[in-house]
Amino acid sequence: MRRQYDFSKGRKNPYAARLKRSVTIRLDTFTVDYFKALADDTGIAYQTLINLYLRECAGTRRRLAMEWRPSKQGAA
Repeated sequence: MRRQYDFSKGRKNPYAARLKRSVTIRLDTFTVDYFKALADDTGIAYQTLINLYLRECAGTRRRLAMEWRPSKQGAA
């Protein structure tokens, strides 16, 4: 190994903007099993499939149709 290296002709990583960030996410078993089965069918890692799906949702600004309703347990 050299004592010094010359980086004067070096350039920044052109792919740095596309690097992925590691996050911790908790998914239910059904969801993980679904993507693992899809991974078996496609030959693509299930983590990659989840990322592709979420990227598509973010790119199209897709939103869940969610409606919160009050619990009937507390009703008199």
